[in-house]
Amino acid sequence: MSSVLVSAASGPESAAASLAWFSLRARAEPGVMPRVLELFAKRGLVPDKWHSLTGGADNRMLTIDVQIGGLEDHTVEYVANCMRGIAGVEAVVTAEAHPAG
Repeated sequence: MSSVLVSAASGPESAAASLAWFSLRARAEPGVMPRVLELFAKRGLVPDKWHSLTGGADNRMLTIDVQIGGLEDHTVEYVANCMRGIAGVEAVVTAEAHPAG
């Protein structure tokens, strides 16, 4: 198994904003990760955390978990739907946490 963990701030305003998590399962193909990352990059966003892991039979499956702050609910759903349209992606699950107040 191979694993990559990247952590970077998406901006100072994201600390107090909601957090969104994206978890996806895909075929382990070279183009999947850059296509997922592109969905954030073209919006000027850098994920707070990125974790990817290959596994399954002959490491043919890829799991990517992304955490990012400051996205509105409709943007989370839109990005998730875009992820579902990427060739090789089999499933996308999202979760959100909103600060109290």
